[in-house]
Amino acid sequence: MTQYTPQADTLKIRSYWRSYYELTKPKVVALMLLTAVVGMCLAMPAGLPLLAASLGLVGIGLMAGSAAAFNHLIDQRIDAIMARTYKRPLPSGDLSSIRVFGFATSIGVLGFVILWLGVNPLTAILTFASLLGYAVVYTLYLKRATPQNIVIAGIAGAMPPLLGWTAVTGELHAHAWLLVMIIFVWTPPHFWALAIHRREDYAKADIPMLPVTHGVAYTKTSILLYTILLALVCAMPILVGMSGYIYMVGSTSLSAGFIYHAWKLKYRSDEKQAMETFKFSIYHLMLLFVFLLVDHYV
Repeated sequence: MTQYTPQADTLKIRSYWRSYYELTKPKVVALMLLTAVVGMCLAMPAGLPLLAASLGLVGIGLMAGSAAAFNHLIDQRIDAIMARTYKRPLPSGDLSSIRVFGFATSIGVLGFVILWLGVNPLTAILTFASLLGYAVVYTLYLKRATPQNIVIAGIAGAMPPLLGWTAVTGELHAHAWLLVMIIFVWTPPHFWALAIHRREDYAKADIPMLPVTHGVAYTKTSILLYTILLALVCAMPILVGMSGYIYMVGSTSLSAGFIYHAWKLKYRSDEKQAMETFKFSIYHLMLLFVFLLVDHYV
C-alpha cells in the first residue's frame, strides 16, 4: 500500500501546472508579445497608456495561449506519432482532452472579455479572428490539406504587432500592417527549415509539409527565395519613414545573416544546417523588433 505524503501531492500539483504551462507554448507566446509591445510603442510616440497596454498584453497573451492549447488538443494524434512532440501533455497522458478543452476555452474567454471591456472591441475581434485562424483554419484544415499551409495561415501568427497597435490606438494603420507583413513573410522560411529537419516525422504522420510533398531540394530553394523577399520587406520601414539608421544597420545585418544561412542550407548543407537556420530565424525576428524599438526611442 502506498503511503500518503504531502510531498507527493505537492509534486502532483507542480506536474499539473507544468503541463498546463506547456500547453500555452510559452516561448512562442513570449515572442508574439514582444512584437505586440513594439506595435504599441511605434503607435504611441508620446508614451504608452499603461492601463490599455497592460490589459492588452494580458488579453492577447491569454488568447494566444488558448490558441496554442487548442492546437495541442486538435493535434494530439499527430503529436503522439512525432518524435518532437510525443512527450506533450496530451499524448503523454499527463492531461485529458476534457481538461485541455476546458483550460483552452477558459483562458480564451477570459482574454476576450479583458480585451473587449478593458481595451477595445476592435482588438478583441481581431485577436479572436487570429485564434480561429490558427487553431481552426490552420490546425484543423490547412495543415492537413496543402503544403502551402503555413503560407496561407501565416497571417494568423503575424497579427500581434497589429493587435498591439490597435490596443493603444483603437484603429488600424498602414504601418501596423507593414509589421504584420514582415512576420508573414518570415514565417515560411522559419517553419520550412524545421520541417526539413523533421521531414520523416511529418511523413510518418501524413502531414503534407513542403519537404514531404515537393522534396528537400525544392524546399531549400523556397527558403532561400523567401529570405531574399524578407530582406526587401524588412527594408520597407526605412523607406516609409518608420525607422532610421539604427534599424537600417540592424535589419541589413540580420537579413544578410538569414540569407547566408539559407544559402548555406541550399548549397553547403550538412545534417545540422536546417536546425541552425531555424534557430537563427528566431533570433532574426526577435532582434529585428528590438532594433525597431531601440530606433524608435533613440
